[in-house]
Amino acid sequence: MKKFTGVPVSKGIAIGKAFLFLDADFPEISRFHIESGQIDEEWARFLAAVDEAKEDVKSLRGLQKSVVDEGDDILNAHLLMLEDVEFHERIKKRLERNLQNIESAVWDVGHEFYQKLTTSPAPYLRERAMDITDITRQILNILLDIKKRSLAGLTEDVIVVTRELPPSEAVAMNKRHVKALVMDAGSQTSHTAILAKAFEIPAVFGLSTITKEAAQGDTLIVDGDTGAVIIKPTAKKIEKYHGIIAKASEKKDEQNALRDLPAETMDGRRVILNANIEFPEEVEQALRYGAEGIGLYRSEFLFLNAGHAEEEEQFRAYAYVLKAMEGKPVTVRTVDVGGDKILPNFRTVEEKNPLLGLRAIRFSLAHPELFKVQLRAILRASVFGVVKIMFPMISGLAELEAALSMLEDAKKECRKKGQAFSSHIEVGSMIEIPAAAVIADILAEKSEFFSLGTNDLVQYSLAIDRNNEQVGYLSQPFHPAVIRLIKRTIDEAHSAGIKAAMCGELAGDPKSTTVLLGLGLDEFSMSASQIPLVKQIVRKANVEKCRALAKKILVCKTVKDVEMMMKEEGGQS
Repeated sequence: MKKFTGVPVSKGIAIGKAFLFLDADFPEISRFHIESGQIDEEWARFLAAVDEAKEDVKSLRGLQKSVVDEGDDILNAHLLMLEDVEFHERIKKRLERNLQNIESAVWDVGHEFYQKLTTSPAPYLRERAMDITDITRQILNILLDIKKRSLAGLTEDVIVVTRELPPSEAVAMNKRHVKALVMDAGSQTSHTAILAKAFEIPAVFGLSTITKEAAQGDTLIVDGDTGAVIIKPTAKKIEKYHGIIAKASEKKDEQNALRDLPAETMDGRRVILNANIEFPEEVEQALRYGAEGIGLYRSEFLFLNAGHAEEEEQFRAYAYVLKAMEGKPVTVRTVDVGGDKILPNFRTVEEKNPLLGLRAIRFSLAHPELFKVQLRAILRASVFGVVKIMFPMISGLAELEAALSMLEDAKKECRKKGQAFSSHIEVGSMIEIPAAAVIADILAEKSEFFSLGTNDLVQYSLAIDRNNEQVGYLSQPFHPAVIRLIKRTIDEAHSAGIKAAMCGELAGDPKSTTVLLGLGLDEFSMSASQIPLVKQIVRKANVEKCRALAKKILVCKTVKDVEMMMKEEGGQS
């Protein structure tokens, strides 16, 4: 028996047989000289291969829709890459300059793009390197007439073991038979990770050598909760994990039974539990877990996956979610790019400290036409349901007023074009900068709700880059300063007669539920899969005891003191 620990990417536990899938590797290519008269012929081969690859992607898009409503944005991004003018031009120039076969030009340019993306300071662009590798591999396989196995053809239950699974393979795989996914490489934010979560397949990535350690047919235990992968487990270990799976199943049934019940404490305090989504298709999962609304729709993924999303594309995406939610509120966060999320093909000045630079609302106000396109799309979609708009990274009243003024301009433009929109759309401020929390009373005068973005609030309060591994240990949401900022924001919201929500990771952390109840939080928004567990905790809680716990925590001096207090008294709430 051997045990390995990687990055837990998608929750759940699976026991099954290993299926080594190494067909996603790059094919070997030969390099040979061509005459200048053969350039047109080689270029025609490339264009034909691109057309065939596009048809394959379109077929995959149809396949994934028939299995589950996920992955469409990823495949659309692949189509755009296959059509990318710069990608084509670089390959043609390489072909003409080197006078070598088209396969060598495709490999060289694909590798150049990959290198450029993997060395980008933006984590999002580093993750997209896998997508360019994916389409390069597809084109080369077509040029070389290589037919490879596909995970779509699986006929028995397996645990897929691979070096790195391209998103196109993840979309195509037979979800009924893939019981877990383990990889040498990969991270929590990759497209394949997003799909694993959406398909609710346990996954552990970043295992380095799992493809060398596991053999075809080996029994594996994959623990997507802790990141543990066990090869050839003992009978005793298998029995133990079967017990864990049985308990988890019972707990899940318990939580599912609460789906249609309100999130109400034992002494009658009612709170709202919403879901965070990134892609429109995730709305089905949100409803399945009992979400009362969408508390955070991260709209930037419309831009990041497809460059500059046109107004009609955005309108359709927002309208889709609003229709699917059938009257339940949907809070759209206006585009939060900049920092670690950079728009493809958008010229920006290189910043030494991008997380402190032109991002979120600052970016939108600096690009009013781009901003108004988004606001018009949201306004037009508002006729299909209840939409709320919130502005990210507000640091002061002037920014909030400028954003509200831009919204009024967008409304005028819609009226001028005869485009209908809802007569009242709530507009709120995200509180994710300490300055905003300190002047929450001022911002409340022009806001109809607050939403605490705790991921950034922790980052900016404690002066740490949460993507920096060297200081990651300092990312402490239970730091006394962070808790006091949260309390101040909630209190000022209530003083102004508006609600205080939270859409950061803390909202879905079951350890924090009773504390947040005690601090007075009105709405929690989290990953959809966390809703049943948080609801279960809320329904067993006593709000008076939660308030007593919060009061004690507010006078704690260290993170350790806070955590000890939560451990000692949290269970009694």
